[in-house]
Amino acid sequence: MKKNVLIIVFLGLCAYFSSASAVKAIFAGGCFWCMESDFEKLKGVTDVVSGFTGGTLKNPTYNGNHEGHYEAVEVTYDPNQVSYRDLLDYYWVNVDPFDHKGQFCDKGFSYLSAIFVANENEKKQAEDSRRKVVEQFPDKKVATAILQASIFYPIKGKESYHQDFYKNNPVRYKYYRWNCGRDQRLKEIWGDRATH
Repeated sequence: MKKNVLIIVFLGLCAYFSSASAVKAIFAGGCFWCMESDFEKLKGVTDVVSGFTGGTLKNPTYNGNHEGHYEAVEVTYDPNQVSYRDLLDYYWVNVDPFDHKGQFCDKGFSYLSAIFVANENEKKQAEDSRRKVVEQFPDKKVATAILQASIFYPIKGKESYHQDFYKNNPVRYKYYRWNCGRDQRLKEIWGDRATH
């Protein structure tokens, strides 16, 4: 009996400490299917959830009303394996920072790019990373916003098929991504730094 109790306590402590080291960050970069797919490839990222954020409307839905919200992803990561700065560097080469109408073939407010910061440290790092992009492309205007994080609403219920869409519908996802010109544009902007 004592052995079983010790095992349960040990497993509980492991779960507590592993979740204690997990941190979340929120990014918008157009289609959340693509952002989810891209971030899940980064070592140290443990989970990526598609959803909405940035607006005042409660409980936005994909097929219903999500006015004022960005399509975004909530990235859970282990800061012992990947830093917030690493996430920012990875984010930039997966978006078109110059598109002020949306991202790639998706246009409209909900497809705009933005970094949602939770505190002053994240804000400073995000601003520094944005400044580097501005300096790298002095003849272009960077449209990607840095905004204060607000409630993140995961896609759920009948719309849960959006979570892990690229895994569950690989043919449809690849066709959409190719047809949207996402990877071609990323290569055009970032060259070999583009992740695809």
